[in-house]
Amino acid sequence: MDPTLSLATRRTNLEQIARDTVDVLVVGGGITGAGIARDAAMRGLKVALVDAGDFGQGTSGFSSRLIHGGLRYIEHGWLRLVFEASRERRVLLRIAPHLVRPLPFTFPAYRGTRVPRWQIAAAVILYDMLSMFRNVHRHRLLSRRGVLRLEPLLRDQGLTGGAQYWDAQCDDARLVVTNIRSAHAHGARVASYARVVQLEKAGGRVRGAQIVDAISGAHVAVKAHVVVNATGPWTDALRRLDEPDAKPLLRPTKGAHIVVPQSRIGNAGAVTLLSPLDGRVMFVLPWGQVSYVGTTDTDSAQPPDGVAADAADVEYLLRSANAIFPNARLGVDDVVATWAGLRPLLASPSVSASAVPREHEIVESASGLVTIAGGKLTTYRVMAAQTVDRVVRRIRKLDGRRFPSRAATDTEPLPGGDLADFGQLARELEKEGLPRDVSGHLVRTYGSDAAAVANLAAADPALLAPLLPGEPWIRAEVVYQARREMALSVEDVLVRRTRLFQLRRDQAASAAGDVAALLAPELGWSSDEAASAARRYTERVAAAGAALRPAAPGA
Repeated sequence: MDPTLSLATRRTNLEQIARDTVDVLVVGGGITGAGIARDAAMRGLKVALVDAGDFGQGTSGFSSRLIHGGLRYIEHGWLRLVFEASRERRVLLRIAPHLVRPLPFTFPAYRGTRVPRWQIAAAVILYDMLSMFRNVHRHRLLSRRGVLRLEPLLRDQGLTGGAQYWDAQCDDARLVVTNIRSAHAHGARVASYARVVQLEKAGGRVRGAQIVDAISGAHVAVKAHVVVNATGPWTDALRRLDEPDAKPLLRPTKGAHIVVPQSRIGNAGAVTLLSPLDGRVMFVLPWGQVSYVGTTDTDSAQPPDGVAADAADVEYLLRSANAIFPNARLGVDDVVATWAGLRPLLASPSVSASAVPREHEIVESASGLVTIAGGKLTTYRVMAAQTVDRVVRRIRKLDGRRFPSRAATDTEPLPGGDLADFGQLARELEKEGLPRDVSGHLVRTYGSDAAAVANLAAADPALLAPLLPGEPWIRAEVVYQARREMALSVEDVLVRRTRLFQLRRDQAASAAGDVAALLAPELGWSSDEAASAARRYTERVAAAGAALRPAAPGA
């Protein structure tokens, strides 16, 4: 199938969905919507998916980047969720090995904390049992010396021992994009930057939507047998287009993270910790040459479009990290970047924010709008399948058509994941002239599709030049992302497709002009439009830096 997913593809898709009636219109291009579109398209439904911004621009691009069973869920008694998530972790490690990678975690136990050593030991044993002992590796119980052997810079005062267990880490935004690409390959019509402004009804039933194309300004009417609301933290806003007095389904909580140089904090690997400030579970996680610390879990009234880590979040995370890694002495000046997202959790007013269940719920309004709310990144595929089951039943009642009861989303690799030996591909690319660090980076990022990026550089050697001096990201990636991943802005490239925004102290602002220049011929920009695109990105960088520090008194 044609792998192209570009601005031209987007234009064709919008024209197509304006002409035809689709079986299902999925509103929301985060991980849940992308998973629904993929599952539905693989079952043979005629699918359209739209998002008001870029794919993965909301919560799905600003998570803790973990594919995990949820060790901390055990203390809340959410054992069914842990079992389900552990199974999904195995699936994603198999179908997306370039994006989802096993990661060992060290969980130290300290005297006097709310979770003693025996409880950590019991939790990791039950964790492996709930994965049916089919995790990447089994847990290990650790003595005090064993913990310090793995993480020598941890605070040793009060340390009683701990455990090592396994989960997985992923690039969440790229996981969204690969699901979108797979959905498109199976026939789904997808478009980013296409906002639903009105739901259309016929006979009292939702039968489509009015969409505004943010790029052209055009209004597009989409007719659909079923409309699915998969908008994450925007769920209740879309439901109010259907029922203005709809009772809220969500209790959004903010998860903030800070990024610091790994050499400064001193973690050797992934560490699970209890914040000495309030006992909440947190993580210190490696990501290349940096580590990120998170997450907060606080109720938030911030709008999803404006959620960000603020000075209080940064202070909390720094103080928590310093208490566990006392030699780090991290300060605000050590923070390379921050990110935050709103978790679209189901409303549960009687418990603390960190104890809000991570379950999901599918609801249908009186007029037929199907909404999927709650859930977590790891279980997106299950959520998608259950939502498509609901859609299929609705369509069968409408016109009697039957569709398969399931799609092979658990066995068909996601784009780039269809390779047994990624190391061999990296070596082949190196033999063809790519520097070793570049070939390794491309394979880790794109999997088998790394060859397509390398081919662009082979056809135009100027595209082999780095985006940043001394770094493995190359200019060919920007062209590839515009042509195959529907990257339509400098932010799409630097924040979500490459992650350079979170990896470099200046948020890769120095690369904004080059990225805009590379996007210009792909997107039909003039030189003035390219300059404006680069400027918008640098303005975002400046705003992100200003948000790190408390406001001056009287400001």
